[in-house]
Amino acid sequence: MDRSLVSFLNKKFEDAAFEYQGVECWSARELQILLGYVQWRNFYEIIEKAKLSCQNSGIQVENHFADVSKMVKLGSGSERAIEDVVLTRYACYLIAQNGDPRKEEIAFAQTYFAIQTRKQEVLEERLALAERMEARAKLTASETELSKLIYERGVDDAGFARIRSKGDMALFGGKNTLEMKRKYGSPEYRPLADFMPTVVIAAKNLATEMTNHNVRASDLYGERPITNEHIQNNMAVRGMLANRGIKPEILPPAEDIKKLERRVKSADKKLAKEAPGFNKK
Repeated sequence: MDRSLVSFLNKKFEDAAFEYQGVECWSARELQILLGYVQWRNFYEIIEKAKLSCQNSGIQVENHFADVSKMVKLGSGSERAIEDVVLTRYACYLIAQNGDPRKEEIAFAQTYFAIQTRKQEVLEERLALAERMEARAKLTASETELSKLIYERGVDDAGFARIRSKGDMALFGGKNTLEMKRKYGSPEYRPLADFMPTVVIAAKNLATEMTNHNVRASDLYGERPITNEHIQNNMAVRGMLANRGIKPEILPPAEDIKKLERRVKSADKKLAKEAPGFNKK
């Protein structure tokens, strides 16, 4: 996410906060706009999902979601009451977690409300982590799809492993998967992608998605044609990276993504325990 956008969104969310019963809160009506939702009824569905998530975590919903009404001016100059919900930081976090992940505002909010500090550099670090985890999930999905697709076309599990390995060699300039694992310090039993930088994960995912598309489009069958297709796609993606001065095989490894996931889960549990609520003393 662009730094200027991070700074802009950070200010917007900070300015929208107010105190309610001694707790830092946000108005659902204002949060709706900040998160890019046009219609209240669509946003309210997200609020209901967030309430359910709160309940399933064993936390009192009333401590974090307070139904209120507010007066708004009409075009005629008169006023009328509309429903609103006062939300704690934790409630906003749950709403963001249940929102549309394609919205940049949602991606920002997931980080913003998940951390206790408001330092921008911390926001940016956690956003980078979220992007890497999202890229890894996409790669897992595309490789799962490829595995199922080629199985239907006469390739077994061993064949899939060979296809993926040769794709790696094409992407990493002739270095095979085992060599890259040694370079990254990855255990042999762990997926190489768990230690790849985000840009390499995204590149590998793009090549795999291209293979999935072209196997269907060209109606490819058998290990050899599909292998050739996967190699060509990885070479094409490597060429694109090289044009921008990026060589995947010389990039330093990223931190073990499993450790990052555990850290995020631990932080989320701590957040749930420590989040201030309306009725807490």
